[in-house]
Amino acid sequence: MWIADNWKEYELIDTNDGERLERWGKYILRRPDPQVIWKNAALSEKWNNADAVYTREGGGGHWSVLNVPDTWNISYRDMRFKVKPMGFKHTGLFPEQAVNWDWFSGLIKNAGRPVRVLNLFAYTGGASVAAAVAGAEVFHVDAAKNMVAHAKENAALCGVGDKIRFFVDDCTKFLKYAEKKGIKYDAIIMDPPSYGRGPSGEIWKLEDEIGDFVALAANVLSDKPLFFLINSYSTGLSASAMSYIMNLTIVRRFGGKATADEIGIPVTATGCALPCGGSARWQSNK
Repeated sequence: MWIADNWKEYELIDTNDGERLERWGKYILRRPDPQVIWKNAALSEKWNNADAVYTREGGGGHWSVLNVPDTWNISYRDMRFKVKPMGFKHTGLFPEQAVNWDWFSGLIKNAGRPVRVLNLFAYTGGASVAAAVAGAEVFHVDAAKNMVAHAKENAALCGVGDKIRFFVDDCTKFLKYAEKKGIKYDAIIMDPPSYGRGPSGEIWKLEDEIGDFVALAANVLSDKPLFFLINSYSTGLSASAMSYIMNLTIVRRFGGKATADEIGIPVTATGCALPCGGSARWQSNK
């Protein structure tokens, strides 16, 4: 497992009975997590001291016990991010992805050349900011206007707003346009949703679409690509399956090596790591 263990202002305090207890800066949040299938395992004394609690109800849920501001900022290395309790238990940041930020930031810094990074399904821009801070020119694409606005705020916090171009667009449509115009990128990051609908109502199911989508993305890679990263939170798409797809598309075409594993966060109370989805990574050997 690749573990995001370099955080100072984020901490996964404990996990129990379908929930995680976390510290985001100075605030403690309690929210659901489907990976936490164990019961009667609470060790921390802070479970009843959360500043905000997300409770599921019906097809959604709500935050309560809100002793927190609407938004606040936390830092990771030389980056800053806006935290905001939102619907569907989100906070605007996936802290486990820091382990991937560290990986590709090193590749960008050591590339010895300008690097153009395309970030697809880019959400609030954690990866976009990390790539820009490392020195890349970044193209950030997400279909949700409010998420792109949040990403712009994160970029401004880190002083890299001028290094990122933001696009509110459907990712498949964006790739087809880039391919048609001959636009190329040296690296691609993608975090596709498990399920969704396209601009014309088409149904997107990750397990059915990912192979064709990666093949399409490969068509806009430059002649000397640097890296390719796929993230998935879908239980129906394992890290190994993503790696297999990479071998069929990226490795056959460009060489290099594909690797895959779960990603996770260390849990302070137990010393174990909570699994938080999976990632497949490809990097050039040139």
